[in-house]
Amino acid sequence: MIGNRRKAKIKFGRMSAAMLSPFLLLFGCVTMGASSSSLDTPSQAQFVANLRAHIRHVFVIYQENRSFDFYFGDFPGADNLTTAEARQHGFRQWDPIGHTWVTPFFLLTPDVASPNHSRPSLIAKSDHGRMDRFVAAEELGLKQHGRRAQYARQMGLLTMAFEDCHTVPFLWLYAHRFALYDHIFEGMYGPSTPGNIDLIAAQTGQTQWARNPHEAVGPDDKGVGEPIVNDHNPPWGPYASGHAPRHPALDQTYATLLLTLLGQKATEAKKDNAGVKQDITELAKLDRRAIPWGWYQQGFGNGEGNYHPGYIPHHNAPQYFGYIRLNAPVWRGVHGLSDFKSVINERRLPPRSVDFIKGGHGNPFGWKPTNRSPRVQAHYAGDDDHPADSDSQIAESFVAKYVNLIAHSPYWGSSVIIILWDDPGGFYDHVPPPQYEPCPDGHPCGDGPRIPLILISPYAKSGAIVSAPGDHASFAKFLDILFGLPPLASLPDEKPYLPEGPRDTNAHLTNLLGGFDPARLAGAKPPIPAWEAEIHDSIVNHFPPAMTCKETGVTPVRVPGASLTPPTGFNPRPEKQPAHHATAPGGKGKR
Repeated sequence: MIGNRRKAKIKFGRMSAAMLSPFLLLFGCVTMGASSSSLDTPSQAQFVANLRAHIRHVFVIYQENRSFDFYFGDFPGADNLTTAEARQHGFRQWDPIGHTWVTPFFLLTPDVASPNHSRPSLIAKSDHGRMDRFVAAEELGLKQHGRRAQYARQMGLLTMAFEDCHTVPFLWLYAHRFALYDHIFEGMYGPSTPGNIDLIAAQTGQTQWARNPHEAVGPDDKGVGEPIVNDHNPPWGPYASGHAPRHPALDQTYATLLLTLLGQKATEAKKDNAGVKQDITELAKLDRRAIPWGWYQQGFGNGEGNYHPGYIPHHNAPQYFGYIRLNAPVWRGVHGLSDFKSVINERRLPPRSVDFIKGGHGNPFGWKPTNRSPRVQAHYAGDDDHPADSDSQIAESFVAKYVNLIAHSPYWGSSVIIILWDDPGGFYDHVPPPQYEPCPDGHPCGDGPRIPLILISPYAKSGAIVSAPGDHASFAKFLDILFGLPPLASLPDEKPYLPEGPRDTNAHLTNLLGGFDPARLAGAKPPIPAWEAEIHDSIVNHFPPAMTCKETGVTPVRVPGASLTPPTGFNPRPEKQPAHHATAPGGKGKR
């Protein structure tokens, strides 16, 4: 089976492992083993020892659907829209409906519609790494599904918009005071669900596909199958409507970080564990204590039985795995969002922990968008940054609320906060993604277009741009090193199927260590104080934000050739007019 598959081919643009020094490889690209004995030099081993001594709590604030260029396309020092690479990869794109050329344009509006970010659409937009068909693929895809030309064109133009500190100053403040990664990609071309699963598994089912070829997802990427490339709901509830979906995703049966973090307690996954039975045996032998994890998601637990209004089940990665969902001792790590505040305020975190924070429809703070349009007020109060549901200023205030909560707490001194997005949302990004492993449709499974990642910690580098290439699997590589976890790719139920499977031993992916300051970890330089991460509630709760670009400490760079105003005829929130003959294209993501 594996011998008949093409070997993984990896292309990484400007950087390669051969170009980097051994010291930089530790901090940028190479996953070291679970113990310090596998580190290459004493200095590397000491760095990791210092990291483990200081960082005991990992928090992930996981947002939705924005490309790197959308938020940081004019951020100084980053691989931004001013580069020669941008000029070579889609900076000027043809608008087939308007019969004109379009370049990136600056947008102040925080409320925008949601471009198509299905797998087929993202592949078409990326155009084999040329990154030059975001406008055309959006427009032509909508026209093929019966949408009227005006709506299709407005959606196509939207893909080329970008925002900056005038609209999302909090994100820019964090990027300036801590570490911004500018070469992180989505791990699987696709919408939200693959991104969520990739974060905890470093794959979306490639192991399961290799193990059970009859479960392969269809070539149109719309059906149920492996690997997961679309937004089918999990096979078990709870659901928002209370009704089970007609075509749920398959039970996912491969290892995740949530299993390896359990250590010896992995044996608590007694039901539905056939796909990870050898993994559980191996974890039990390692005699490691569990590191508790929590998945805190808005809307979860708000109802009875399967009916949880406002809950978005296809964003809840643990819910796709039977050995997590069907075993109460494991599933108890999943909570409603409000529980997180109680845990922090009551100081109930264990000595070491990993916690995921996920927003959703609406927000629990009573926030309303600045725009008083009834349509915007009704539809853009979401806080997880998903276009067409979230106002980007409400979304960054959501991030700030939880950063503040952690910064105010006793956990600040032992924490790292990772702000990350699940997919690029169909918006333009100019950097060609690396390519590896063919999927059932013959296209590379990943990487997809770039997404932002910000690392906040007392031990972070200040104002750093980290350019080591990585993707969602980089998070697994980081946890493997920090907590001495056995890499997912080393486990006995996954290892026989490589290169299909988890990517947390892929030497070309960063382990995120490049965002940490060795001097701070060694005690030669003071940690960053909590106040550097805090934004006062009077600012966080104010819309538009009561903060300017000047107050972030960053001045956006001028992007030659970009427009300071949207194109003629542009509407950031075009109304969906009735289709001529069909429904709108599927796979945009149910949310």
